[in-house]
Amino acid sequence: MATRQGDMLQAVESTQGAVTLTPQARRLLEGPVLATLLRMAAPTAALMLLQSVVAASAAAFVGRLGSDALAGISLSFPLVMLMTTMSAGAYGGGAASSVARALGAGRSDDAAQITGTVLGMSAILGLVSTAVMMLFGRTFYATLGASGPALEAATRYSDVLFLAAVPFWLFNAAASVLRGGGNAAYPAAVGAAGGVVTLAVYPLVIFGAGSVPGLGIAGAAWVVVAYDVAMAVVLLRAVWAPGSPTRPGRAALVPRWRYAKEVLRVSVPSAVSTLLTNLTFIILTALVAPFGAEAIAGYGVGGRLEYLLMPLVFGVGSALVPLVAASDGAGNIDRVRGLTRAGAALGAGACGLVGSTVALFPGTWMRLFTSDPAVARFGGAYLVRVGPAYAFLGLGLALYFAAQGRGRTVLPLLATLTRLLVAGALGTLGLGVLGWGIDTLFTLMACGLVAYGLVMVAVMRRELGLRVQKH
Repeated sequence: MATRQGDMLQAVESTQGAVTLTPQARRLLEGPVLATLLRMAAPTAALMLLQSVVAASAAAFVGRLGSDALAGISLSFPLVMLMTTMSAGAYGGGAASSVARALGAGRSDDAAQITGTVLGMSAILGLVSTAVMMLFGRTFYATLGASGPALEAATRYSDVLFLAAVPFWLFNAAASVLRGGGNAAYPAAVGAAGGVVTLAVYPLVIFGAGSVPGLGIAGAAWVVVAYDVAMAVVLLRAVWAPGSPTRPGRAALVPRWRYAKEVLRVSVPSAVSTLLTNLTFIILTALVAPFGAEAIAGYGVGGRLEYLLMPLVFGVGSALVPLVAASDGAGNIDRVRGLTRAGAALGAGACGLVGSTVALFPGTWMRLFTSDPAVARFGGAYLVRVGPAYAFLGLGLALYFAAQGRGRTVLPLLATLTRLLVAGALGTLGLGVLGWGIDTLFTLMACGLVAYGLVMVAVMRRELGLRVQKH
């Protein structure tokens, strides 16, 4: 296998002329598929698991402030995760894919120019995120049905958090660039160190210590702000480190359309998919809202598991994107197909295991966040029905990351749209017209996940088949 891969690399180099592949590019193009995928995925997956623990702990600490505070952070959670998935998943996927494809094709200078454009655009997107939330955040939460103390808590939390949108976008862009260059370990190590410090600081800032008063729900947001700023500084220094294959010049920070187009052709469809995913969650939150604050809090805690599983799959996806992109740039379609199959198996297996376990023991998960029996009852009902279907979520997300690596993300939108139609549209019809209860709504959510995974499989089989015929 190794000899065959070496022969293919030599063939690519001979057809491209005097192309010199960097050591980073060769690491992406060589080695057994599964072992290479696991080697690159493991650091980011470990980081994502730690960050999931940190995020869950934050919700658990806030839950001690009362059900209104927990409802507030649950209401703001979809928008927080929207910015996370947009910056790290959609935009970050486009950045990593473009950098890796350039390196795989032997275009090191283009990789550095792409990096500059990626960082420049990320700062602009961060400013836009801050402005939108400062202007419309409270209105959005009120539209979801929040009022009184829950509305105040959601607004207070998100107003602080979105002040740091620029460093948040910058650090995710820098991490994506580093992963696109084959360096997944450094962003993971830095993020893990920051996560441990964040976990230790959370209770001190939220509840206070000694004569120092706690900042409550706003304190939880300030801790995240500090983490974002520190991560941005450290990872940007790594991008500019001597010997980095993606080190841009200062002039490259001004976005250039040639390189922006390469990133955006992946990022824009991915962003639409992310918006549809979050729109689904927002619509479902609005459907749950008439059942009361306890239902919102219970669904928020139960649904949080899905958002915590996404980063787990992101660990696999963060490796799939650069590996698939580099192989695609080098013209090695057999390796692309092998990587896609391996990533799909890992994503489905990880999410299915976690989801099924929590479905068997929903009370254990709910007790991490609340002692309110009504909140626990709603959350448990959600987990029992939806938990086993998370295998299809992992399957679909892993395949989507493979599509990002290949730069073909338009057709996969069909899978995301299918989930919105099954869970959101049918849920709206059932509750508003047919008088269905909340348990039926949760069942529809599970059906939406299954549909998402199966449609994604069909789309990727078609995409890979078309690409093989072209070669």
